[in-house]
Amino acid sequence: MTPYESLLETLPTAPKTWLITGVAGFIGSNLLETLLQLNQNVVGLDNFSTGYQHNLDEVKRLVSQEQWRRFTLIVGDIRNLEECHQACQGVDYVLHQAALGSVPRSIKDPIATNSTNIDGFLNMLVAARDAQVESFTYAASSSTYGDHPGLPKVEDVIGKPLSPYAVTKYVNELYADVFAKSYGFNTIGLRYFNVFGKRQDPNGAYAAVIPKWVSAMIKGEKIIINGDGETSRDFCFVENAVQANLLAATANNSAKRQVYNVAVGDQTTLNDLFSHLKECVNHNGFSYHLEAAHGDFRQGDVRHSLADISKAKGLIGYEPVWPIRQGLESAISWYVEKIH
Repeated sequence: MTPYESLLETLPTAPKTWLITGVAGFIGSNLLETLLQLNQNVVGLDNFSTGYQHNLDEVKRLVSQEQWRRFTLIVGDIRNLEECHQACQGVDYVLHQAALGSVPRSIKDPIATNSTNIDGFLNMLVAARDAQVESFTYAASSSTYGDHPGLPKVEDVIGKPLSPYAVTKYVNELYADVFAKSYGFNTIGLRYFNVFGKRQDPNGAYAAVIPKWVSAMIKGEKIIINGDGETSRDFCFVENAVQANLLAATANNSAKRQVYNVAVGDQTTLNDLFSHLKECVNHNGFSYHLEAAHGDFRQGDVRHSLADISKAKGLIGYEPVWPIRQGLESAISWYVEKIH
């Protein structure tokens, strides 16, 4: 039995209270679904700037009425310290997912990105520390590796940030480390590598590549690949990220006060991703035969990304069980149902 399988058995026997910030967002709502299905008590905090009520409505349909009653939603903003304190009261574990994502958005509006991702993050650290929560697990980012060319990416070797967004996520790690040293506060950062899956928004200027492309294929629209298509990423299905969060939050103290890569340890180029998605979409009853066009490289993007996940495997027992192809098939079935 893996550490995660063991955790899934033990959690329902002793329910805890979890706070998920950004609960109405993509990863937040997936965390909510899993925790409620494990009969945990969950407090959610969201200002709905990038999250959606329909994500929460979907979770409500997927859990029992009794499980749903274990959920308390606070409509609030992490930039408001008082609301952060309110959300942290009586909480055992914090899963901090709230942020303004997207490299292009941060380049267009660095002030808004800084306000949410740094001011809001510090508010949450202070509130969680004051509430004496057992652990504070936060969404870090592979963008922290910046311009360092080495592959695979190892946690203690980073370069210079390439975007305002990357700066904010690196500052999160610095603040978390200082809080661990100054206050003995248990923090764990999870450097997400291109997480994808159900409830990831396909719309808007800052949509992630997988839902954006799937939506376009379903609608028969032309797809433009940034650059030559040989840019590569370590795409990580959301169920792997959920596993990492639960393992990190409940890890023993020797595994805390650390940062971990959350990925699958595999590279996929954008050209290969396009081919995989085209095949999966066509297996789901569509007929998409357009070829992709190629545009300019996107400002602030790194060329290649590949994670070394041995640290997460060794210290928190992380074992990703969803490779990209299996994750794509699951995600596409969800998009076909919601978009078509």
